[in-house]
Amino acid sequence: MSRPGRSCPLSYRYAGAVLARPPELEVDTLWVAGGLYGNPFALEALLERYDAERGSKALVFNGDFHWFDLDDFTQIDGLVSRFQAMRGNVETELAAPAAGAGCGCGYPDWVDEGTVERSNRIIERLRAAAERSPDALGRLRALPMHLVAAVGGERVAVVHGDAESLAGWGFSQEMLATAAGRRAARAAFSSAKARVFASSHSCLPVLQEFDDGRAIANNGSAGMPNFRGTTYGLATRISVTPSPDALYSARAGELYVEALPLEYDSRAWQARFLAQWPAGSDAFRSYYGRLVNGPVYRIEEALRSAPALAA
Repeated sequence: MSRPGRSCPLSYRYAGAVLARPPELEVDTLWVAGGLYGNPFALEALLERYDAERGSKALVFNGDFHWFDLDDFTQIDGLVSRFQAMRGNVETELAAPAAGAGCGCGYPDWVDEGTVERSNRIIERLRAAAERSPDALGRLRALPMHLVAAVGGERVAVVHGDAESLAGWGFSQEMLATAAGRRAARAAFSSAKARVFASSHSCLPVLQEFDDGRAIANNGSAGMPNFRGTTYGLATRISVTPSPDALYSARAGELYVEALPLEYDSRAWQARFLAQWPAGSDAFRSYYGRLVNGPVYRIEEALRSAPALAA
């Protein structure tokens, strides 16, 4: 039975082996930003940081760059389209909505039903705004669900959800806290022949090291705070050289895998958000507390060292 917001169309699914293909791009530094959620101030901060990066580089938006942008949809889409982009569940359900998918989030059981219902209503409001930009919807419809890059010769698989689904939660901090989740991740590395997975979707960051020199980097959200008491977003940077500004980092073979803070104007963003989603609206009820105070999650929880092979 279809459960809008919790179940997803079969079109979201793919075999992990599809990620074993030759890379679409080759660089020394790869930036990955998921979960921008229509925050123009975070996008400005991201592009400023990325522009300062030297050498061979690429920036990938790995989905959900739209969400709160009822009034800024065209602006956000135009800027993102200048770079490599993939569609997340938000873009997919805007451009080619599937019956019964709702927001396409694939929410697991630990997410409360109120959040699911509000997300289904948010996508309906955003869809009405997006329909005023038919050219943008055409571009979104054509975006891929995943991308493979070679960074310093190492394979990096960029997904929105996980190694099997556009809206999969296998690379969430909750699943990677379990032995079963880490076993599934090891199998995914083997199928994709990847050194690093970069994802987002599940909205909280995690950088999980594995004892065979591999890593999963989930940046959580580029456009919202990711930790209690903070007001910045996060992007993932994967490079042959380290950044002096990394919030936390891990090594994966010869690569540096890092979480980079995106210090945007949080007061301006809160005001912009409220102009589009006032008190009492669905997005306000689900997200405004996080925009102001951050989620109940600590930086120390995000960086996870390699577990024993049995774990």
